[in-house]
Parts: sequence; C-alpha cells; structure tokens
Amino acid sequence: MEFYMNLPRNKRDFALFLAVISIISVNIIAPLITCFEVGFHMYVWADAIKIIPFIWICVIVLVLITYKPAEWLTSRIVEEGDSFSSHIVINILCTVFLMSIFLTVIGTWIGTRQVNMEPIRMFFYKWPRNFAISFAVELCIAQPIARAVMLKIHQIKDSKNIYEN
Repeated sequence: MEFYMNLPRNKRDFALFLAVISIISVNIIAPLITCFEVGFHMYVWADAIKIIPFIWICVIVLVLITYKPAEWLTSRIVEEGDSFSSHIVINILCTVFLMSIFLTVIGTWIGTRQVNMEPIRMFFYKWPRNFAISFAVELCIAQPIARAVMLKIHQIKDSKNIYEN
C-alpha cells in the first residue's frame, strides 16, 4: 500500500515527483558543494545560485538516463517482499551513486564554466564528499518531501473517486 500511496502512479505524477525532488536537491546540494569547494562566503553562494538552472537541467537529463540502471541495481539488492523503507533507501542509494559519479564531473564543468580534466583528475578526492552530501539531502529532505506530496495528491484523488462513485 505504501508503494501505491507514496510513489508516482503515472507519468504526470512522476513528472511532479521528479520536479519536487530535483528542485529541492539542486537548491541545497549545488550551493553546499560549491561552498565546500571555494569557501562559505555570501558571494560564493550568490555565484552558485546563478548556475542552478543549468545544473537543474543536467540533473533532469541524468535522472532520466540513470533511472533504469538504478532500478536494475535496486532489484539486485532488495527482494520483492522487502519493506517499503528498504526499497526506498536502496533505490536512493543506487540513484545517488550513479548521479553523483556524473555530476562530480559535469557539475564542476558547469560551475566553473569550463570543460577541462581537473574534475576527472580530482574525482576520487571529491566524489566521496559529493556522494555523502547528496545522499544525506536525498534521504533526509528531498525524497521525504516528494513522497509526502505524492501521498497528499493520492489521498485527494482517492477521496474524490470515492465521493464520485
């Protein structure tokens, strides 16, 4: 029942779910990682805010690309009878794992406004931190809010259907 109530049921729900998660995540993760890179100053945060629309577009594209591989990884780790929470945590782990690999490099290119080998050269120094920040934000903030939005929408839709019938 939790799967049915807390997760998207159709493409429209999925689009809303993706929008909620990505907007929350990008607005927290990008400035936080940027500040860890350059320093916690107001001008650094302001500069990070300017690139958020470009990072957001990249995140949407990467979610759509990594969605199936993350589902496949999740299915390799959890069983069908496992709890909703275990499915969600493992799915978040797999999704963030894949996304953070790409965004550690691509996000740096977008943030610095130049394509060079530096993010690839420094990948193994920066990726663990980026992964940890992203995983924490997804697990504790973005995903719970998006699931709460889905639950409310489904409750409203289901109550309308009960009253119509």
